[in-house]
Amino acid sequence: MKTLVVHCHPNPDSFNHALYRTALEALEPRHPVKAIDLYAEGFDPTLTREERIAYLDNPELIRERVKPHVEALLWAEHLVFVYPTWFHGPPSMLKGWLERVWLPGVAFLPAERKGQLARSGMRHIRRLTVVTTGGSPRWFVMVIGDPGRRLFTRALRALFAWRCKVTWLQLHDMNAVTARDRTHFIERVARKLQSI
Repeated sequence: MKTLVVHCHPNPDSFNHALYRTALEALEPRHPVKAIDLYAEGFDPTLTREERIAYLDNPELIRERVKPHVEALLWAEHLVFVYPTWFHGPPSMLKGWLERVWLPGVAFLPAERKGQLARSGMRHIRRLTVVTTGGSPRWFVMVIGDPGRRLFTRALRALFAWRCKVTWLQLHDMNAVTARDRTHFIERVARKLQSI
């Protein structure tokens, strides 16, 4: 299964970066893999005024500026996101990547009339895996409705194949976990990705 791994964390010495390396090591022997490390490549997440004006009427303007990312997204059958959860969602750079790469004509076709949903442009995505960490305890994340998980497993998932399989792997209480907790989580991520 053609797999695109998207990583977003500014510190290459972080636990999150170790999770990214683990994901690549688990997947590369078994699948064709493309990897995008947003911070390492200096991806610009800012949707400019010019791009916003062109967004619906001329998405090619943006598409040309992020062409390698669009091509990777269209190539993939399995998306793997590795990122920390900050303020109950993905880092701003990853959110900006979604806004600048998941364009009309790529990720979706805009609704044609009021009350109609956008149509998917990504039915080729058959699997979604998210590997993330978060500082809040799991119980609190559940109380507030788990907004980060909802973004990926409901809103974005709606654009994928009807029977797209979803795997959500999250280490909660990140600011208080032990070295043993981190080791167990890395092992869990490796096992899960190796089983795909």
